[in-house]
Amino acid sequence: METILIVDDEKNYLVILEALLAPQGYEIITEDNAVNALRLIREADLDLIITDMRMPGMSGMELLEETKKIDPELPVIMMTAYGTIEKAVEAMKKRAYDYITKPFRNEELKLTVKKALEFYRLKKENRLLSDALSDRYKYGNIIGKSQPMLKIYEMIGKVAPSKASVMITGPSGTGKELIAKAIHYNSPRKNRPFISINCGALTETLLESELFGHERGAFTGAVTMKKGRFELADGGTLFLDEVGEMSPSLQVKLLRVLQEMELERVGGTKTIKVDVRILAASNRRLKEDVDKGIFREDLFYRLNVVHIEVPQLKERVEDIPFLVAHFVEKFRSSKKKIELAPEVWKALYSYPWPGNIRELENTMERAMVMSSDENITLKDLPDYVISQEEETIDLDKIVPVNLALAQALDQIEERLISRALKHSNNVQSRAAEMLGITRHAMHYKMKKYGMLS
Repeated sequence: METILIVDDEKNYLVILEALLAPQGYEIITEDNAVNALRLIREADLDLIITDMRMPGMSGMELLEETKKIDPELPVIMMTAYGTIEKAVEAMKKRAYDYITKPFRNEELKLTVKKALEFYRLKKENRLLSDALSDRYKYGNIIGKSQPMLKIYEMIGKVAPSKASVMITGPSGTGKELIAKAIHYNSPRKNRPFISINCGALTETLLESELFGHERGAFTGAVTMKKGRFELADGGTLFLDEVGEMSPSLQVKLLRVLQEMELERVGGTKTIKVDVRILAASNRRLKEDVDKGIFREDLFYRLNVVHIEVPQLKERVEDIPFLVAHFVEKFRSSKKKIELAPEVWKALYSYPWPGNIRELENTMERAMVMSSDENITLKDLPDYVISQEEETIDLDKIVPVNLALAQALDQIEERLISRALKHSNNVQSRAAEMLGITRHAMHYKMKKYGMLS
């Protein structure tokens, strides 16, 4: 629902305009004072301003100038009973959307309002699309070629065109929001808003207000009307991160909105219809929470139409080289080529990454900062990454006791090469890098052990 602020010191015009525009499905806010109107413009979510030109104190022209400082794209329609070419030119130079004179023709005003709102909607959509393209929220921003990630790409491709709700689960730091954004930006809603909220970061009262919005005076501190995330996501996608942290009472309210696709703001009585696709995420095992009575079963099945499980980084170690290359490119401050020492690769593969991709990203950013040249060495990594205990080898299990030394060494070498190839997704140059040997030596040894087809 679009919100229009009408400002005029003549109260009869406020009544006339509200009676004319409210039946068109717009939410109307009126103010007879430009100073109070300016406060609303700073604090409320508005889609259009209609203001009189001449008012005591702050004039409509001054209000226009201040509005453009706050939001240069927010359309402002100027009204005056003293219409002159000079005033029209001045208003348009100061970036008014349009200019009408009193008395106005009703149909002409409604058409001007409709065009202004369409103009602002397109501006916002273009801004969202531009942001999305600059952030590359496509498959390309999800890094990995491992088998678990290939399955996730396949699921994104199947679910993105639909309206189905998707539940994305996995430990913190695995990239659940990136997957949600990939679904949105590959869907028919890609030009409409993607709005996210972390349900675990707010108190119950604040979360309710953030989700559904509130009316002026709904509670202490609610000095103006505020649209909630559902309204802001209308026509687009709402991502509910850590939805499992939501209180039972708020789960009931969320379920009702999902069933009816309509809501009332906190402190309000007006029913507002919305068209929103829901994507949710959690690092909890929500099915277990349902069994324990912590999370509502009906809400769980409403959200869990399609389930995507994101693996931990230690379950997709073959993606580490691709992730590292991505983060090196992201954080390097020059065009110089950055190289990682073989012992660094070994440390990166050995560490279990409890913080998953987010921890790897932080580690690589730190390494880039600490490195004094084009080579990243062990001293550039945090101590806890390089202090892992060395892997213990039970020789009796992998090498027969009566085997000659040369044969035993060959057997161990073959296993090490096989492991390096597995961790590097069979990329020989990366496997050689991990083992600290040249690519030529790697090729020779693979040929020696019959690993080349």
